[in-house]
Amino acid sequence: MKHLVDELLVVARSTPDVVALRWFGGRDGGRVREEVTFGGLAERVERTATGLRAQGMEPGDRVLFSIRPRPEGVVLCLAVLRAGGAVVFVDPGSTPELFAARIAAARPRWAATEALLHAASSGPLRGIARSRGLLLPDYGQLPVRHLYTGRWLPGVPRGAHRVARLGRALPGTVRALEAAEADREALVVFTSGTTSDPKAVVHTVRTLGGMLELFGQVGDLKPGQRAHTDQMFLGLPAIIAGGTWEIPAKAPKDAPEAFARGVAGADSSFLVPADVTALLDVLEAGSKAGSKAGPAASAAGPAVLAVGAAPVTVALLERGRRILPGTRWLAVYGATEILPAAVTDADEKIAAAAAGDLVGRPLGGIGVRIDRATSEDSEDRTDREHPTDSADPDDAREVGELVLTGPSLMAGYLSDLDAGRARAVEHRTGDLAYQDAEGRIVLVGRNRDMIIRGTVNIYPGLFEPRLRELPGVADAVLVGVPVPDGDERVVLVVTAEGGTRPGGDPEIQAGTELARSVADQVVRVLDHGALPDLVVEASHLPLAGRSRKPDRRALVNLVTPLAGTVRA
Repeated sequence: MKHLVDELLVVARSTPDVVALRWFGGRDGGRVREEVTFGGLAERVERTATGLRAQGMEPGDRVLFSIRPRPEGVVLCLAVLRAGGAVVFVDPGSTPELFAARIAAARPRWAATEALLHAASSGPLRGIARSRGLLLPDYGQLPVRHLYTGRWLPGVPRGAHRVARLGRALPGTVRALEAAEADREALVVFTSGTTSDPKAVVHTVRTLGGMLELFGQVGDLKPGQRAHTDQMFLGLPAIIAGGTWEIPAKAPKDAPEAFARGVAGADSSFLVPADVTALLDVLEAGSKAGSKAGPAASAAGPAVLAVGAAPVTVALLERGRRILPGTRWLAVYGATEILPAAVTDADEKIAAAAAGDLVGRPLGGIGVRIDRATSEDSEDRTDREHPTDSADPDDAREVGELVLTGPSLMAGYLSDLDAGRARAVEHRTGDLAYQDAEGRIVLVGRNRDMIIRGTVNIYPGLFEPRLRELPGVADAVLVGVPVPDGDERVVLVVTAEGGTRPGGDPEIQAGTELARSVADQVVRVLDHGALPDLVVEASHLPLAGRSRKPDRRALVNLVTPLAGTVRA
């Protein structure tokens, strides 16, 4: 198993003067701010890794990482891995309580932070950040060793090391990875959880490498190609393949016009569905305003655009093909625990829409098992035994939970591994699925009550107990309302203490006194990634099944007319 930097060194020796990283900036996001060749990237990573070791970084050290994609951050991320550390991604925008719980769970020894984030969390910009609803943690007060990128700003803690200066006077002498170290921790990603049970996925050097190799399959990456994306899961495979990773100035949803200009003519890109919607909105608006010939004549995109990290709908792909007909659209399926797992193109997915949600053929090395023995809601399986309308009986498959294995399978969850439990051998996705006669995976539902908004998985069962403790609330249920681009609106349905339980459909209202009161309080008890788009009050909750649990499907139908007016 080669280390990522070892693979980079191989490319650097053969093409040292080829551009590996190209970072855009400027007011309109269209100016190239920095270019780094393969030779320069390899040298900077080696020297930075040597500097980290000289400052005391030891194998196994966890590094809290809060730096946006840009060359300095890419160098540091690779250098941390090279030096034997593990990168820990924690969202600084979560509630202070949850952030503290995640830090306690991860126990980082280092924190790598942008100087600007220090200024916004403890320096002169703190007031501005708070006025915009950002309750950022004070990174400078964390009991860790500090690294920062960018120029020094007020708020950067005393003794912090500027990344650009690490290893300037030191030769790159970090030894190559030993084979036995391929199973050491490399990446920790918090995905969900509460303050009492933060949930984080752990990947090793080996499984991270497997992930990047699989993404290389998705994009069919080759030397000399341009990958324009802010997602490292396509950017890193691109440079390992000998291509150029073009990094936009801002995330696509924050500056869609700049992204549209940058991605035009690229060989590949990777976006989440919400970013695709922002890109298509800009392209469509520009076409209508400036081209009498229509969108197809005036809009340009990459040769291949992969969409993933959230459900990819047929409606989104149809719109994408219409606005960017010259682009090959791919839908990527997977989870943080095992990513990517399967891929299909737009034509195939659209043609198979009647049979369920086709996510495609498993990628090379991915193992698939359909487990019919597990279903958390066996009363709701009567319509799952024959999930296809096809006239061919060979296309009908019995449905069960989709279970995956493969080279990108996580080592396990952080709390389990730190407690000495065995490593993961498979991932139970919670998706109900079947495989058709061609071996393609088709999803037909969820086996768990999970909402996916953007790239965040929201497990209602983790948060609803805390919501029920709010003043005046008798019961609380979180539901997801699907929208055309594949995302979901999160709606919190509450009932009032002392309310009645009449028969029939409940009355649902937005803007009631209780709904407004709860909406004002949820920021105190929920991770910001789980905050509802809308809070409504119900006269009572519809129930279903022998267990008389809240009927979430019925609630989705009841709140959809209201949720449709919510702006994401």
